[in-house]
Amino acid sequence: METRLLQTFATLARTGSFTAAAAELRLAQSTVTVQIKALEKALGTRLFDRLARGAPLTEDGRRLLGAAEEVLEAESRLFAAAAEDGPVSGTVVVGAGETLCSAHLPRVIAALRDLHPQVEVQLEPRGTSAALAGLRSGELDLALLLEECVDHADITAEYIAAQPLDLLCAPGHRLADRERPATWRELAQEDFFLHEQGCSYSDWLAGQLQAVPGAHPRMTRFGSIEAARSCVTAGLGLTVLPHANVAEALREGRLTRVAGPTLPDVPIHLAHHSRRQPTRAARAVVGEVVRHFRTA
Repeated sequence: METRLLQTFATLARTGSFTAAAAELRLAQSTVTVQIKALEKALGTRLFDRLARGAPLTEDGRRLLGAAEEVLEAESRLFAAAAEDGPVSGTVVVGAGETLCSAHLPRVIAALRDLHPQVEVQLEPRGTSAALAGLRSGELDLALLLEECVDHADITAEYIAAQPLDLLCAPGHRLADRERPATWRELAQEDFFLHEQGCSYSDWLAGQLQAVPGAHPRMTRFGSIEAARSCVTAGLGLTVLPHANVAEALREGRLTRVAGPTLPDVPIHLAHHSRRQPTRAARAVVGEVVRHFRTA
């Protein structure tokens, strides 16, 4: 049996559509249909139901998918072992939150270009839930997760560092340069501009503000940290962001720290799918990411 049939099987199972699978595999839809029929004939069972709304897996299809993925992973390890003595090359897709994509990962990519010029890194800004989905579907090779704990049976995650947080306002704000730290009750009366829901540190801060008895904090959530930072720079309110993302603005005096409650550092975990053996290129990316964060 040709492993390309198993690759088509796995792709169709993930996309749920002959059209989408054909586009991803860069094949004609008729070719995908022929390959799936050939695999079903070889296995002696129907793998997909052909419905107007898509191609869901049959019970046998769900049962056999894991075994097919194990064969594909074994093939990947075989080719990786054969290439161990050659130059490290390949494409590695990394999912990470916007804070890491903008403040840290460009330097990781620059360092990798010097060390391994044939390794290409593709960044995909993703929150935790989208990153985990990408690891499970195979769209991502690695993910950086800003979470206190990563506990999933199918995901292997390693703690590599933590990001310190800053509570921030514009220099002209009434809380700027105040000697006495602001309390949670005082902060709950302010306007906050925060990263979107699903951002671990923004969600934590929102929870602290909402826990103040009788308080009704005003919070605006943005899909971009640049939008939140710009509103605060304009003097419209406060925010919490990782120090690496605001260090330049602090040096230039566009933002200033607010004395207030102690903020927890945000743990960074590097994750990959437990059943997928990282390629040499992925291992090179892992090494540089770990080196960067542990020496930053």
